[in-house]
Amino acid sequence: MEGKEEKAIVLDFLPHGYPLEGKMVPIAQGIGTQYFTLLQLVPRRGITLQLKEEVYIGSGKREKIAYIYGRLPKSKLTETAKIQLEEFIEDKVNKDEKRFVDFFNKAEPLNTRVHQLELLPGFGKKHTKAVIEAREKKMFESFEDIRKRVKSIPDPKKIVEKRILEELEENIKHKLFVA
Repeated sequence: MEGKEEKAIVLDFLPHGYPLEGKMVPIAQGIGTQYFTLLQLVPRRGITLQLKEEVYIGSGKREKIAYIYGRLPKSKLTETAKIQLEEFIEDKVNKDEKRFVDFFNKAEPLNTRVHQLELLPGFGKKHTKAVIEAREKKMFESFEDIRKRVKSIPDPKKIVEKRILEELEENIKHKLFVA
Protein backbone atom coordinates (compact mmCIF):
# COMPACT_ATOMS: atom_id res chain seq x y z
CA MET A 1 0.00 0.00 0.00
CA GLU A 2 2.96 2.30 0.57
CA GLY A 3 3.39 4.72 -2.29
CA LYS A 4 4.42 8.24 -3.12
CA GLU A 5 1.96 11.04 -2.50
CA GLU A 6 1.26 13.32 -5.47
CA LYS A 7 -0.87 15.89 -3.68
CA ALA A 8 -1.33 17.10 -0.13
CA ILE A 9 -3.90 19.19 1.69
CA VAL A 10 -2.60 21.97 3.94
CA LEU A 11 -3.76 21.38 7.53
CA ASP A 12 -1.89 24.36 9.02
CA PHE A 13 0.59 26.96 7.81
CA LEU A 14 3.19 28.40 10.16
CA PRO A 15 4.76 31.38 8.33
CA HIS A 16 7.47 31.74 11.00
CA GLY A 17 8.05 28.02 11.57
CA TYR A 18 7.53 26.22 14.84
CA PRO A 19 7.57 28.44 17.91
CA LEU A 20 10.36 27.52 20.37
CA GLU A 21 12.49 25.87 17.68
CA GLY A 22 14.50 28.96 16.80
CA LYS A 23 14.46 28.30 13.04
CA MET A 24 12.34 30.88 11.24
CA VAL A 25 11.57 28.65 8.27
CA PRO A 26 7.94 28.74 7.09
CA ILE A 27 6.40 25.28 7.34
CA ALA A 28 3.09 23.73 6.40
CA GLN A 29 1.57 20.71 8.06
CA GLY A 30 -0.17 18.62 5.44
CA ILE A 31 -1.68 15.26 4.67
CA GLY A 32 -1.27 13.28 1.47
CA THR A 33 -4.53 12.79 -0.37
CA GLN A 34 -3.89 9.18 -1.45
CA TYR A 35 -2.16 7.36 1.43
CA PHE A 36 -2.95 9.81 4.27
CA THR A 37 0.73 10.46 4.98
CA LEU A 38 1.27 13.28 7.48
CA LEU A 39 3.95 15.58 6.08
CA GLN A 40 5.92 18.73 6.86
CA LEU A 41 6.16 20.88 3.74
CA VAL A 42 8.43 23.85 3.13
CA PRO A 43 6.86 26.37 0.74
CA ARG A 44 8.78 28.19 -1.96
CA ARG A 45 10.12 31.61 -0.98
CA GLY A 46 7.35 34.23 -0.81
CA ILE A 47 4.51 31.68 -0.99
CA THR A 48 1.73 31.79 1.59
CA LEU A 49 -0.42 28.69 1.87
CA GLN A 50 -4.09 28.56 2.86
CA LEU A 51 -5.83 26.00 5.07
CA LYS A 52 -7.42 23.19 3.02
CA GLU A 53 -5.38 24.22 -0.03
CA GLU A 54 -4.35 21.30 -2.24
CA VAL A 55 -0.69 21.46 -3.26
CA TYR A 56 1.28 19.32 -5.70
CA ILE A 57 4.14 17.46 -3.98
CA GLY A 58 4.97 14.79 -6.56
CA SER A 59 8.18 14.57 -8.55
CA GLY A 60 8.84 17.20 -11.14
CA LYS A 61 8.21 20.93 -10.89
CA ARG A 62 6.26 21.99 -7.83
CA GLU A 63 4.61 25.36 -8.02
CA LYS A 64 4.24 26.13 -4.31
CA ILE A 65 6.30 23.59 -2.35
CA ALA A 66 10.11 23.88 -2.29
CA TYR A 67 10.62 20.52 -0.62
CA ILE A 68 9.14 17.97 1.74
CA TYR A 69 10.86 18.38 5.10
CA GLY A 70 9.79 14.90 6.15
CA ARG A 71 7.01 13.04 7.86
CA LEU A 72 5.04 14.99 10.42
CA PRO A 73 5.25 13.41 13.87
CA LYS A 74 1.80 13.16 15.46
CA SER A 75 3.16 14.96 18.52
CA LYS A 76 3.85 18.06 16.39
CA LEU A 77 0.31 18.42 15.01
CA THR A 78 -1.01 21.87 15.91
CA GLU A 79 -4.53 22.28 17.30
CA THR A 80 -5.57 23.86 13.99
CA ALA A 81 -4.09 20.91 12.09
CA LYS A 82 -5.99 18.42 14.30
CA ILE A 83 -9.32 20.13 13.51
CA GLN A 84 -8.49 20.33 9.80
CA LEU A 85 -7.43 16.68 9.84
CA GLU A 86 -10.83 15.54 11.14
CA GLU A 87 -12.61 17.66 8.52
CA PHE A 88 -10.33 16.33 5.77
CA ILE A 89 -10.95 12.69 6.75
CA GLU A 90 -14.73 13.22 6.90
CA ASP A 91 -14.66 14.91 3.49
CA LYS A 92 -12.38 12.26 1.96
CA VAL A 93 -14.55 9.37 3.21
CA ASN A 94 -17.62 11.11 1.73
CA LYS A 95 -16.01 11.77 -1.66
CA ASP A 96 -14.29 8.40 -1.89
CA GLU A 97 -17.18 6.32 -0.55
CA LYS A 98 -16.71 3.53 -3.10
CA ARG A 99 -13.12 2.91 -1.94
CA PHE A 100 -14.26 2.44 1.67
CA VAL A 101 -17.39 0.43 0.82
CA ASP A 102 -15.08 -1.84 -1.23
CA PHE A 103 -13.16 -2.45 1.99
CA PHE A 104 -16.35 -3.94 3.52
CA ASN A 105 -16.79 -6.04 0.35
CA LYS A 106 -13.21 -7.30 0.15
CA ALA A 107 -11.88 -7.41 3.74
CA GLU A 108 -10.41 -10.78 4.60
CA PRO A 109 -8.93 -12.62 7.57
CA LEU A 110 -5.51 -11.44 8.76
CA ASN A 111 -4.88 -14.86 10.29
CA THR A 112 -6.91 -17.73 11.74
CA ARG A 113 -8.06 -15.65 14.72
CA VAL A 114 -8.54 -12.08 13.45
CA HIS A 115 -10.43 -10.65 10.49
CA GLN A 116 -9.68 -7.19 9.01
CA LEU A 117 -13.25 -6.11 9.81
CA GLU A 118 -12.58 -6.77 13.51
CA LEU A 119 -9.96 -3.99 13.46
CA LEU A 120 -12.74 -1.44 12.94
CA PRO A 121 -13.78 0.43 16.12
CA GLY A 122 -16.79 -1.22 17.76
CA PHE A 123 -16.53 -4.34 15.58
CA GLY A 124 -16.32 -7.84 16.99
CA LYS A 125 -16.89 -11.38 15.77
CA LYS A 126 -20.69 -10.89 15.65
CA HIS A 127 -20.58 -7.75 13.45
CA THR A 128 -17.90 -9.30 11.24
CA LYS A 129 -20.01 -12.43 10.70
CA ALA A 130 -23.10 -10.31 9.88
CA VAL A 131 -21.19 -8.25 7.29
CA ILE A 132 -19.66 -11.34 5.66
CA GLU A 133 -23.04 -13.10 5.45
CA ALA A 134 -24.69 -10.01 3.93
CA ARG A 135 -21.94 -9.46 1.32
CA GLU A 136 -22.06 -13.14 0.28
CA LYS A 137 -25.67 -12.59 -0.84
CA LYS A 138 -24.82 -9.34 -2.65
CA MET A 139 -21.88 -6.91 -2.57
CA PHE A 140 -22.49 -3.61 -0.79
CA GLU A 141 -23.06 -0.56 -2.97
CA SER A 142 -22.89 2.26 -0.40
CA PHE A 143 -22.62 3.05 3.31
CA GLU A 144 -26.41 3.35 3.29
CA ASP A 145 -26.69 -0.13 1.77
CA ILE A 146 -24.46 -1.54 4.55
CA ARG A 147 -26.61 0.17 7.20
CA LYS A 148 -29.86 -1.16 5.73
CA ARG A 149 -28.67 -4.74 5.31
CA VAL A 150 -26.60 -5.13 8.48
CA LYS A 151 -28.87 -3.70 11.17
CA SER A 152 -26.70 -4.36 14.22
CA ILE A 153 -23.53 -2.47 13.25
CA PRO A 154 -22.63 1.13 14.11
CA ASP A 155 -22.56 3.75 11.29
CA PRO A 156 -20.01 2.35 8.78
CA LYS A 157 -18.96 5.81 7.57
CA LYS A 158 -18.21 7.02 11.11
CA ILE A 159 -16.36 3.77 11.87
CA VAL A 160 -14.06 4.24 8.86
CA GLU A 161 -13.39 7.90 9.79
CA LYS A 162 -12.60 6.89 13.38
CA ARG A 163 -10.27 4.09 12.24
CA ILE A 164 -8.32 6.41 9.89
CA LEU A 165 -7.83 8.92 12.72
CA GLU A 166 -6.70 6.11 15.07
CA GLU A 167 -4.20 4.93 12.46
CA LEU A 168 -2.85 8.47 12.12
CA GLU A 169 -2.72 9.30 15.82
CA GLU A 170 -1.66 6.02 17.38
CA ASN A 171 0.96 3.39 16.73
CA ILE A 172 -1.16 0.63 15.23
CA LYS A 173 0.26 -2.67 14.02
CA HIS A 174 -2.25 -3.46 11.26
CA LYS A 175 -3.12 -0.47 9.10
CA LEU A 176 -6.19 -0.66 6.91
CA PHE A 177 -6.29 2.78 5.29
CA VAL A 178 -3.11 4.73 6.16
CA ALA A 179 0.29 4.06 4.57
